[in-house]
Order: sequence, then C-alpha cells, then structure tokens
Amino acid sequence: MERDHSKISMAVIRRLPKYRRYLEDLLNNDIHRISSNELSKLTGFTASQIRQDLNNFGGFGQQGYGYNVEALYEEISKILGTDHRFNVIIIGLGNMGHALANYENFKKRGFDIIGIFDIKPELIGTTVNNIKVMHMDELDEFVKNNRVDIGILSVPYGQTPAIADRLGRLGVKGLWNFSPMDLKLPYDIEIENVHLSDSLMVLGYKIDSKM
Repeated sequence: MERDHSKISMAVIRRLPKYRRYLEDLLNNDIHRISSNELSKLTGFTASQIRQDLNNFGGFGQQGYGYNVEALYEEISKILGTDHRFNVIIIGLGNMGHALANYENFKKRGFDIIGIFDIKPELIGTTVNNIKVMHMDELDEFVKNNRVDIGILSVPYGQTPAIADRLGRLGVKGLWNFSPMDLKLPYDIEIENVHLSDSLMVLGYKIDSKM
C-alpha cells in the first residue's frame, strides 16, 4: 500500500534533495552502508533529525547496521518523483534563461526542457541546447498541443504576473519562478519562488558576523 505523504511538513520535503545528493556521492564512491551519525556529519543535520525525517516515509534503517545507501537513495528518488519525467518550458531567454537552458543536470534529474519562449526578434528561431526559441505568440498553441508540467519564469518583474496567470489558465502544473516576487495564483498550480539574492545576502551576513 502506498503511504500518504500529503501531511508531511514541507520542511522535511525540502531536506530530501540534500539527502539524495549526498547518497549519490556515496554510491559514486562505492560506499553502500552508512549510519545516521555518519550521514549527520555529511549533511549538517543532526542524527536525530535524519532519523525523524526518514521515519516519515517508513523504516529504512536497521539498528546496528544503519542505512543501505542504494536502497535509501532509490526510495528518496521515488518520493521526490525523480522516477518520472517532467516536461519543462522556459519563458525568457536572458542571462538566467540561457544558463538554465544549458544546465545538463536537469535531464539527469528527470526534467526535459521541450520549449523556450521570448519576444526579442533576434532570438526567435535560434537554438539553445538544440531547442528552438519560439515567440511568446506561439505559447498558447504549444501548451495546448504538448504536455507541459513546469514553466520556468525568467522574465522582468513587471511581466511576471501576467505570464504566470497565462500559464495557470493554460493548465501548466507548476511554476519555477526566478522573478524577484512571491507569486500567488488562483489556480491549482504549484509555485516555487527562487530568490537568489536572498541566499547571497544570507552568505554576506555569515561572513560579516565573523568580521
């Protein structure tokens, strides 16, 4: 029987990709067993926190043995949906859009970029990472004719709400928003707002507090 993960806190879910990343490194280094204490040293989370997090999804560890790295990696991958493929489009081909379009790890993680859209005449018809850049006028027809799971927004602040609303009305399931605003839409759509400057300011604080 499938476990219901709907009541698990988002704080726990947000830690899972970090666990998965370290487990992948362990597998690449031919390490197949690890204790919660050893995993704690790698991730920076306490051993107790790790055990609590993983217990939300069932008993993965064995007392006196620890965790089977490969089995835990595969289970976390399933929880995060990396055994599925997601179709992704990018809106906005500025510096950020270019970087995202060329990021090869998306495909490895199950995210396939199938379309790129912009309004600049000099970009339309060019290709980035073998994907043709289309005009925003083609967006509606493209989404109607293709399964689009996620829209990546890399557009100016003022354009973000209208484009997000457009994608929501078209039935796109999720938005990864790089605009400096927290989007909220009246649709059944998941939104992940990414604020790179926030992370940079936190780093600045950490450095400044040591001076």
